[in-house]
Amino acid sequence: MPTGVAIRDVREQLFAAAERLLLRAGPGALTSRAVTEEAGCAKGVLHRHFPDFDAFLAELVLDRVARTEVRGAELLAAAGTGTVVGNVAGALTELFDTVAVAVVALVVFRDEVRARLRRTTPKGVPVLTEAARALARYLTAEREAGRIASGADTGALAPSLVGAAHLLFADRTAGPPDEAAVTRVVAGVLGPALPGTGN
Repeated sequence: MPTGVAIRDVREQLFAAAERLLLRAGPGALTSRAVTEEAGCAKGVLHRHFPDFDAFLAELVLDRVARTEVRGAELLAAAGTGTVVGNVAGALTELFDTVAVAVVALVVFRDEVRARLRRTTPKGVPVLTEAARALARYLTAEREAGRIASGADTGALAPSLVGAAHLLFADRTAGPPDEAAVTRVVAGVLGPALPGTGN
């Protein structure tokens, strides 16, 4: 097997193990030993692919950021289809899956990881910042299509939606909110910006 493929497979295996630990026990449970044991590999494997454990965790967060950006592109492609509330509610449910919420907790919990991420995301919290950017782009496209009021401040609406959704999804003990709860919050935030009842 080519070296590049093997390295990528190991990275994915380690990331998946870290995500399982995050979901099961929170950011405090993440150590290099715990991750490699969860992944079923020797501890030295992690350090062969990452300079140190905080570098590994920063790469894990950046991997989640990349996934958020992909989902944001999919949301933008949906502009003009379905309903604005339905599209946003669906996107927020995907963006805030349980792993993404746990990754946000990791960023808040580990100062060194946050400091490393500041080099690529100088403002805001990674994952949340990218989600707000994606929503702002989508809402701007909908405003241009006439499905959001022409005076709507999409730059303010997007972080409001992200904050509201994060509060809904952040409780690790209660499980994710149901579709109706997410839709209700999105409709409440977007209501004044929607020019008609069909959006």
